[in-house]
Amino acid sequence: MTEPRSETRLVDPHSTAAAKVGERIAELRRRAHLSRPTLADCADLDVRHLQRIERGHGNPTLLSLMQIAVALEVPLSHLVEDLAPEDMPGTRRPYGHSTRSTQTRRRYYAGNGALDL
Repeated sequence: MTEPRSETRLVDPHSTAAAKVGERIAELRRRAHLSRPTLADCADLDVRHLQRIERGHGNPTLLSLMQIAVALEVPLSHLVEDLAPEDMPGTRRPYGHSTRSTQTRRRYYAGNGALDL
């Protein structure tokens, strides 16, 4: 009998990153003097889905974020520009952000002859 695996999600549905993106979208929506239903209609999204994104719940797809950015007439990068690896606790860190020593970290990356265990 095998033990049930704990599922690790890439982004916690209530992560700091999701909250920051949601706050940014809500702020831009208010600056544009748009209601949620109007923005949802312009972005071709369900109003409840937009509400969840603005509250930082769930994990919006790239397509949803692109539709929102187009509807708000801002670049997609504007929605996520302030995010840092620290905003996504419990996820894999990019190279250079690990707490392990450089020697141990480099052992596992191809291209530098480090795969010689």
